[in-house]
Amino acid sequence: MTLPVTPLEATELARQLRAEVARVFVGQTAVVEHTLCALISGGHILLEGVPGLGKTLLVKALAKTFGGQFSRIQFTPDLMPADVTGHTLYDTRSSQFVIRRGPVFANLVLADEINRAPAKTQAALLEVMQEAQVTIEGKTIPLPPPFLVLATQNPIEQEGTYALPEAQLDRFLLKVLIDYPTHDEERALVAASCAGRTGDRLEVEAVQQVATPEQLIAMQQIAAGLRVDDSVLDYAVRIVRATREWSGIAIGAGPRGAIALVRAARAMALIAGRDFVTPDDVKRIALPALRHRISLVPEAEIEGLSIDGVLGSLLARTDAPRA
Repeated sequence: MTLPVTPLEATELARQLRAEVARVFVGQTAVVEHTLCALISGGHILLEGVPGLGKTLLVKALAKTFGGQFSRIQFTPDLMPADVTGHTLYDTRSSQFVIRRGPVFANLVLADEINRAPAKTQAALLEVMQEAQVTIEGKTIPLPPPFLVLATQNPIEQEGTYALPEAQLDRFLLKVLIDYPTHDEERALVAASCAGRTGDRLEVEAVQQVATPEQLIAMQQIAAGLRVDDSVLDYAVRIVRATREWSGIAIGAGPRGAIALVRAARAMALIAGRDFVTPDDVKRIALPALRHRISLVPEAEIEGLSIDGVLGSLLARTDAPRA
C-alpha cells in the first residue's frame, strides 16, 4: 500500500504542525515537541501543570492542524463511566435499544483534571487507551484513528482528588510537565490575549489545517518503521533496567518503559528529519517517558530529591553507545 506521504514530507508536515500550534500556544517549545512526539508515536500523554498554562488551548490547536475531531471531558467526582464511554437507551420509535456514543469517540480526547474522578471512572479509559475501542453492553466499537488521549492534572491541589493507579499511569506514553512561561513568553502571551478580545474564549482561528487524519496515520506508520540499531535498543533497555536497581528509586519502570522510550525516540528522529534513531533521541525523551513510571524511596523524598533529578543522575551514569 502506498503511503499518502513520504518520509521527507512527513518531517515537513511535523514542522508545519508545530509551527501552526505555535501561532496560538506561545513559548513552551519542549511541551509542543513532546505532545507532537506522542501524537506521531500513537501514544497517550499526561500533561501536568497549574491552571491557566494553556493545556486545553494546546489540544484544541493540535486537533485543528490536521482536521481531527476534538472532545473535552471535564472529570468530576460524580462523573460516571457511561458518561465517558457511552451507554444504551431505549428508542420508543423503533422499540429497540440503541447505543449512544460517549465523548471518547473523537480523534483527540482531552481528559481534563482526570484525577478528580474516582477510580471506577478513571478505569473506563483503560480499554480505550490500550485497545482503542469501547465495549458497551457486550458490543465492541473501534475508535476513529488517529486516536489520542491527553489527560491533565493539577500538581498542587490534592483535596478532592484520586491518584491515578500505576496500571493507568503506565498506559501513558509520556508525562509532560508544563511550567510557567519565561518573562518574554508571558509578555507576548498577555499582549496577544488582550488585543481586542473580550472574555476568556480560547481562540484558535489563527491555526490552519496543514494535514489530514490519513496523512497523520501515514506519519505514524513511517515513524514506526524507522531504523533502530541494536546498540541503541540495548541502551534504552539498560536505562529502564537501571531504574529497578538505582539508589533512591523504590519502584522502577516496567517493560512498557523501554517500549515507550523506543517508540517516542522514533518520533523524535522523524521530527528531526532522520530515518534512524540516535542515542540522543532516547536520552532527550527519557524524562517524559519514565518520570511517571517510577517512585522514590521515602528517604529521597525527605532529602528533597525529585524524580527528574534522580533520573538525570541515572542517565548521566548510563553509558550511551557511540554513533
